[in-house]
Amino acid sequence: MSTPVDDPLAHERSHLASSRAALRAMREDVESLDISDVTANWVNAEVLSRQIDERIKSLADLSDTPLFFGRLDYLHAPGAEEAEGAEGELFYIGRRHVHDAEGDPMVIDWRAPVSQPFYRASKKDPMDVALRRRFGYTGGDLTAYEDEHLSDPAEAARTSRLLQQEIERPRVGPMRDIVATIQPEQDEIVRSGLGGTVCVQGGPGTGKTAVGLHRVAYLLYAHRERLARTGTLVIGPNRSFLHYIEQVLPALGELTVRQATVDDLVAHVEVRGTDDAAAAVIKGDARMAEVLRRAVYSHVTMPTEPVVVVRGSRRWRIPAYELEETVRELLTRDIRYGAAREALPQRIAHAVLVQMERSGEAPDDRVQDAVARNSAVKAAVKAIWPPVDPAKLVLRLLADADFLAEHARGVLNEDEQKAILWARPARSVKSAKWSAADAVLIDEANDIVARTPSLGHVVLDEAQDLSPMQYRAVGRRCTTGSATILGDLAQGTTPWATRSWDEALAHLGKSEGVIEELTAGFRVPTDVITYASRLLPHIAPGLTPVESIRENPGFFEVRAVSRTAEVVAACEELLRNEGSIGLIAADARVPALSQALGAAGLAYLAPGEETTEQTRLTLVPASLAKGLEYDYVVLDEPQAVIDGEPDERTGLRRLYVALTRAVSGLLVTHAAGLPEQLG
Repeated sequence: MSTPVDDPLAHERSHLASSRAALRAMREDVESLDISDVTANWVNAEVLSRQIDERIKSLADLSDTPLFFGRLDYLHAPGAEEAEGAEGELFYIGRRHVHDAEGDPMVIDWRAPVSQPFYRASKKDPMDVALRRRFGYTGGDLTAYEDEHLSDPAEAARTSRLLQQEIERPRVGPMRDIVATIQPEQDEIVRSGLGGTVCVQGGPGTGKTAVGLHRVAYLLYAHRERLARTGTLVIGPNRSFLHYIEQVLPALGELTVRQATVDDLVAHVEVRGTDDAAAAVIKGDARMAEVLRRAVYSHVTMPTEPVVVVRGSRRWRIPAYELEETVRELLTRDIRYGAAREALPQRIAHAVLVQMERSGEAPDDRVQDAVARNSAVKAAVKAIWPPVDPAKLVLRLLADADFLAEHARGVLNEDEQKAILWARPARSVKSAKWSAADAVLIDEANDIVARTPSLGHVVLDEAQDLSPMQYRAVGRRCTTGSATILGDLAQGTTPWATRSWDEALAHLGKSEGVIEELTAGFRVPTDVITYASRLLPHIAPGLTPVESIRENPGFFEVRAVSRTAEVVAACEELLRNEGSIGLIAADARVPALSQALGAAGLAYLAPGEETTEQTRLTLVPASLAKGLEYDYVVLDEPQAVIDGEPDERTGLRRLYVALTRAVSGLLVTHAAGLPEQLG
């Protein structure tokens, strides 16, 4: 690459323009491809056409997104001997690889090994980097740069001003990537290998969600062929959250990652009912897996009659004791109920073939298959090992007290059994008012009958709110793959919230997973996180409080009000600032606030709807605030947030979540007294 000229900013702008032109040329090259002569049939043509469409989308140039955000000047060419006089190289680091007409790189993908020092190099360990340059942008225009001479002992280490500005940049629209601001401890997690499962404990604003998404992008870069076969999945707590994060991976050029909620994964039945907290906790307990296993295998009946197979003029008799030996052997094997049921007729047929061979016949595989399909064999299999419908099985467990008692004996006590039994048993699967927890039980039963297909990698966000049975449902989707688990024990707001990450990993089937903790806060201002951390001793006394690295303490105020109109006025006040505004309130308070905003003529959005320059205010029920972020937050009536939950600890955790959604400022309004835990 060429040597910088005397006007660095002009040179960098020129390189940006050239890189954008090169990216357009790369896209045009793909668009002009003619596949008519290289596809043998319409199936190949369809597959190749889809691949080309995805490639074209991945090469999109987002006008307001910097094509590169940094530059590395190496002392020596990477991989070359560090001999005296060896010439160094410089590389521009960006969201995707861009090359010129000759194939020479103009922008290096942030995930490439040569880009790693941009995130990890320091004055203590320069990693052979002479200069690290960060770029500042206004929209898509390059407007500033900042240099660190990492190998110069005369230059002192300092905090990057542009890095701080990028972290604090106002948020309008969906969540954006953090590719320009990844910190060393985050980069270690992002670049950890595909084979291992990583669990990230991170307080508010530590970037755990972004780290998880960037890890997916990195793994797709490093193991593209393998993950193209096995698939990747991001699991979020609700649709609003998924809508909020859905643009991060496409912005990094990754378009093939599926997104879902846990409810989506287990949608075997229509969920129309709800459980009380006591029933939901028991249904979500891992002990239910054993109850279900017993219930499924209770359908197996030991044979008492022989099987007689008639072929032509010959009769072949398999005695009951021999059939029982086969059934017991299948029961001891670690295979699914359905797989064992499919194996049983072949085992019986094999026993018949052994008798045929002893009598001097020479049967082949076709004869064995024919015997396996014999009506007598089919009848025996149906009697011994009947098919099981998972939904009907769970229906019977929840509706039939005797059936539940038989299979829950020694696992659930009588009170626990009563708690999960339906007061009004449903007559059929379709008429039942299934709850979300019931759907998870059906998914477990389904897996006992037939193995759930595994993906290559699963990211599970806001994991602290999952029940043990939900963890098992997620774990089934990555039995032969790996996972990234993201969460914060202090933000657990369900009655069954996770108590420890070791326990969660065990339920996932990933006990070997590594637990990492992020404690540096990038999103929440110092004054705001300090105020919210007053709740930690009451909700998660063992956790390390988040320490904000923001130089700007942020705007913070606690304001007593007497009328709802004053809450609306607080929103109008914050709307004078740049960026997004979130009005967070207890769910029960949302209708009144909605009416007050409407009366004031103040337009607002629902969670998950994308903010625009014209509409920057979102009215957020506290139950949906988790994972979202806004430049400024008005938090209405903290005590009402606590009172809206079934118990004080859960209420305090919900309040902790609500208090930590702000990026630039927080205004707490209250007519009632403040919770004593906030001092």
